[in-house]
Amino acid sequence: MASFENTDIEQQLARALALKNEGEYDQAIAQLESALAADPKHAAARMHLGLVYGFVGRFEESLEELKQAVECLPGFVDAHLNLGKTHCMLGNYEEAKAEFLQVLELQPGHPEAKKQLSYFD
Repeated sequence: MASFENTDIEQQLARALALKNEGEYDQAIAQLESALAADPKHAAARMHLGLVYGFVGRFEESLEELKQAVECLPGFVDAHLNLGKTHCMLGNYEEAKAEFLQVLELQPGHPEAKKQLSYFD
């Protein structure tokens, strides 16, 4: 049963990403929220929900979802990277820098994190 539920969540996530890529943000949000209702600790769904919230201007909710993605899976490099970029976009530079440094701690030499940190020099 658990594997069926996980497969369903992965299918919802795939649909949500397709909807996001098509610019159907409200539908993508609904799919991601549905997936999270089934598994509130699904880090990828949290991260993508945070990104979609950012696309539609819901910045506080975006940050909250990205932070929760990192809490659900502390080693999730993409969640740290996206949290850092979102902080940067919102002018939270110290928080952004900390996230990019965390990415480098998790994955030394990560090219995007190095690039983002170069802007702080």
